[in-house]
Amino acid sequence: MPPPAIYTATLTTGSLKPRESRIVAGLLLDNVTDPEWKDAIERRNVFQSRAPGSAVVLARLLRARLECFDGPLWIMVRDGSKELATQCLLACAVKHSALLRDFMDLSLRDEYRMFRPTLGTGVWSAYLENCSSRDPAMPDWSESTRNRLRSTVFQILAQVGYLTDTTSREMKPVSISPDLIAYLRTSGEDHLIRCLQLP
Repeated sequence: MPPPAIYTATLTTGSLKPRESRIVAGLLLDNVTDPEWKDAIERRNVFQSRAPGSAVVLARLLRARLECFDGPLWIMVRDGSKELATQCLLACAVKHSALLRDFMDLSLRDEYRMFRPTLGTGVWSAYLENCSSRDPAMPDWSESTRNRLRSTVFQILAQVGYLTDTTSREMKPVSISPDLIAYLRTSGEDHLIRCLQLP
């Protein structure tokens, strides 16, 4: 059996989704049972989704991201300011996705160091080409999947403020919340702090 791939395409399910993530964080803090979770997502449709099936998939992803950490971070997501909650969700996504984590730590960091004014789409393509050397088991994604991954990653970067938007993609510095930094440091996540603090 080959080893499991480090890099997966789970990011295509959704970007940071702050509104839905606040709901999921609340459910986790309420320590809901599996039936209560199913009732909230499917019957009560707390996401107000027009596609119940998509809501189930999205909820599963957001929960997996949030469960990379614990209650104190969930409180920051549920009750914090938009900026703090979004940065916490980025930390969750980076912890959950090696593909996003390495892109920020390797490729995006280099773009900042070279004082690039904008983030070109070619940076993502070059990054994916190099990923296979770090993970020989990486799937051979189709061009449409690669483009969807790039779109989601760029949207995440724009949501947090590293990019002005997903069209011009002007690169901006981001000041990470001291509350989040303190939490991550206490949790022993120094590498994650490095990934968030660019360059």
